[in-house]
Amino acid sequence: MKASVFIATSLDGFIARENGAIDWLPENPEPHGYDEFIGSVDAIVIGRKTFETVLGFGGWAYGKKPVVVLSTHASELKAPEGANCDFMSGDPKEIAARLDERGIHHVYVDGGVTIQRFLEAGLIQRLIITRIPVLLGSGIPLFGPLSHDVLLTHVATKTFGGGLVQSEYAIGG
Repeated sequence: MKASVFIATSLDGFIARENGAIDWLPENPEPHGYDEFIGSVDAIVIGRKTFETVLGFGGWAYGKKPVVVLSTHASELKAPEGANCDFMSGDPKEIAARLDERGIHHVYVDGGVTIQRFLEAGLIQRLIITRIPVLLGSGIPLFGPLSHDVLLTHVATKTFGGGLVQSEYAIGG
């Protein structure tokens, strides 16, 4: 199974404020490949905090796309009406194996802790990081401690008129 990340960070590497707020993201960003990316994945894997953030958007952002929400308290969570959600717990390798058994070939991994856990487990093959021209000074970092180096191969970098800078990396040397 292939796992990819498509995420925005502040220029100083934060994905959210310390309280989880993402109010610093552009309200109507110019097209930067998200729609094409989301169309290329079979399912989305997110953590509970990201799930709760998405619920606060005032409508389900993922349509009928299968979404797997990871939580140690999965039985306490409920999918919004019309959403195709599954709630799971377990380590990333177990989750990947279960999804692979279901015939899911490409997942979008989102959410700070979930990305860090999948990266540490060696399950991410592709990172697409869009840097937003804002400095937050503190917040929730995209990356955390690792038990080993993760070598990246630069694939491409694009700039956009509104100041976004997007870099794509393949995992591995």
